Amino acid sequence: MTTNRKLIKSTGIIGAAILSSRILGFIRDIIFAKLFGTNIFAQAFVVAYRLPSMMRDMVGEGATDAAIVPVLTEQSHKASKEEYWEIAHVILNLLLVALMVVTVIGVIFAPWLIRIIAPGFMKDPLKFDTAVSLSRMIFPYVIFLGMIAYSKGVLNSFHHFTAPAFAAVVLNVSIILSLLFLCPIYGINGMVAGILIGGLFQVLIQVPPLYSRGFRLEKRFNLVHPVARKVLKLLLPRVLGSAVYQMGVLIDTVLASFSWIVGAGGVAALYYANRLIQLPLSLFAIALATAALPKMSAEVARNDMEKLKGTLVFALDTVFMIMIPAAAGLMIMSGPIIRILFQRGEFSEYSTMITSSALFFYAAGLVAYSGIKILVNAFYSMGDTATPVRTASISLGINLVLNLILMWPLKVGGLALATAIAATCNFFMLYGKLNRRLGDIGTEAILGSLGRICGATFVMALVAFAGRTFLEIGPGGAVVKIIGLGLTLGLSGITYFAAAYIMKVDGIIRMTGMAVEKLRSIIAKK
Repeated sequence: MTTNRKLIKSTGIIGAAILSSRILGFIRDIIFAKLFGTNIFAQAFVVAYRLPSMMRDMVGEGATDAAIVPVLTEQSHKASKEEYWEIAHVILNLLLVALMVVTVIGVIFAPWLIRIIAPGFMKDPLKFDTAVSLSRMIFPYVIFLGMIAYSKGVLNSFHHFTAPAFAAVVLNVSIILSLLFLCPIYGINGMVAGILIGGLFQVLIQVPPLYSRGFRLEKRFNLVHPVARKVLKLLLPRVLGSAVYQMGVLIDTVLASFSWIVGAGGVAALYYANRLIQLPLSLFAIALATAALPKMSAEVARNDMEKLKGTLVFALDTVFMIMIPAAAGLMIMSGPIIRILFQRGEFSEYSTMITSSALFFYAAGLVAYSGIKILVNAFYSMGDTATPVRTASISLGINLVLNLILMWPLKVGGLALATAIAATCNFFMLYGKLNRRLGDIGTEAILGSLGRICGATFVMALVAFAGRTFLEIGPGGAVVKIIGLGLTLGLSGITYFAAAYIMKVDGIIRMTGMAVEKLRSIIAKK
């Protein structure tokens, strides 16, 4: 219980940082939507930014979770301080070399890359040329992404989560300022300046905690160490797995660029919808998975598989408790959320329609997206980066087939639904393989908890439906609608919490007990 409380505390720190970042991210997206809507400049930016985003997972955050955190966590337990930092410096040097090579290739071959990932843009020379120009300017951000991910990996191995988690806040502040002050003068190019400046400061805010834990710049540029080879051995399958995942993202982008099939603005609609999906995903699932990875890695290092299973079940149960009602809420409220948040300026009623369709179908896979984060990190903690590659490859094939089937009747929503179904298949494949490897990890208990969570979610959905009806047909201007949306979401959350408590959902009971205990402690101190 004590270790789970530490896990909850770490998740809370990461979650608070992500919440701050996502609130700023919403402000950023609202301003961006007002300035650019789903027009050609918005679409060109989304495609151009897709390239460094792919690198984020392949050689950035993906490398951190798959190789850097497990290896450095293990070394922090058994290596001397000097040896630990020697290993950390070799990893840094290797990462820097790889990122510089990737950046140069990206800048040189930008026109060909845009042709590959957005072939539909070639029918519009302005859109195509803008995407190429933006991608060349944005690509150096890949180097910052790698440094940010490296710093996160080192600090997380020391169970320090605050600075890495709040780095994204700095990026969003920089982008918001660029939207307000640079974009009115320089257009979409102002966004690039905000991203690059934000990337620099994301690195700088992590320097003090790194320094306090012993990091120092070295004059030697060493690229060889036996443990570094282990990192590469773990990382290469992870890069392949990430490449498989990114192929799915690319396929969505490629197909969304064919406006004569899915409709105009499809690329931008997927972007806005995905941004909203990332709020609960980042706030809870990624935060929990990030906090759980060092803990699971330490349990594997001690060969304590029973504790590993306990951590895994606890993490999955917590994710389901949050994500099932979140998914239901986003599906029910997709239209009002998009309309109230974004519909102004260049973001038209048509933009709202296609974006809410994408959000509805993306939300259907929210539970699967979240569960995958936990399960994949469990495999990483055991040094297995190959199994997630295999399941992701199968999922990619499912996604491609479903995209080609669903994009015709459901347009951009069909692309989102294909992603949701493929992710659900991936989750079940990963769960089955992990269950066979570790032995039964508690499936019966998880199913029992799922039943109670779904029951509480159904009660919550009734409140959400009533709120949506009011927002759609009720009177009032923009302020009334915003207040109505806030009240609907708040009442839905309270209803879920109360219903879950009555139905004895373990996580809610546990959270209530901890809150009561904390309150008693505060009262006792007074």
